[in-house]
Amino acid sequence: MAEPEGKFDFAIDRGGTFTDVFARLPDGRERVLKLLSRDPHNYKDAPTEGIRRVLEEETGRPFPREQPVDSSLIGWIRMGTTVATNALLEREGERTALLVTKGFRDLLHIGTQARPKLFDLEVSMPEVLYEEVIEVDERVVLQQDGCRLPWKEPKRTVTGSTGDSLEVWRELDLKGVEEDLKGVLSRGITSLAVILLHSYT
Repeated sequence: MAEPEGKFDFAIDRGGTFTDVFARLPDGRERVLKLLSRDPHNYKDAPTEGIRRVLEEETGRPFPREQPVDSSLIGWIRMGTTVATNALLEREGERTALLVTKGFRDLLHIGTQARPKLFDLEVSMPEVLYEEVIEVDERVVLQQDGCRLPWKEPKRTVTGSTGDSLEVWRELDLKGVEEDLKGVLSRGITSLAVILLHSYT
């Protein structure tokens, strides 16, 4: 079988029971597979197994389970999971700490103030999912026309993944963060959520 021209694109939804794999083939055709999310006697990871099966069937080449998948044939992979959503809804999972830019420790608790009864004096807020907050003293400022801060000294400028320019107002103290994280780990917290100002860019 001839090697296909173009790339394979994958969209995958890994659920608690089943994993759905959608594949757009190089010739424009589409394939859909449904696999058990857990099948340890046959494969270690359902999304990888779905990709492997599509590539093997469509190229005619073997893609052994014990070897990494040849990613040169893949254009993109989009993956979502309801496993994490279910863990959040059921409040299960690992003990979690929140690492956030200094001054924003209550960000997730306050939220956007969008709630059904905005003026209700007896607001019932859900418990937060993290049990400890680490504030890190760092700050970057997004550069925009008409929005420049008057620095007394020049600041380092970086370009984010979105192409936006940012001025580094306060450098991250990596040693300090490392010490804070070691402390959290020593208290048995093994999961970390990270929210840094302008980290989307």
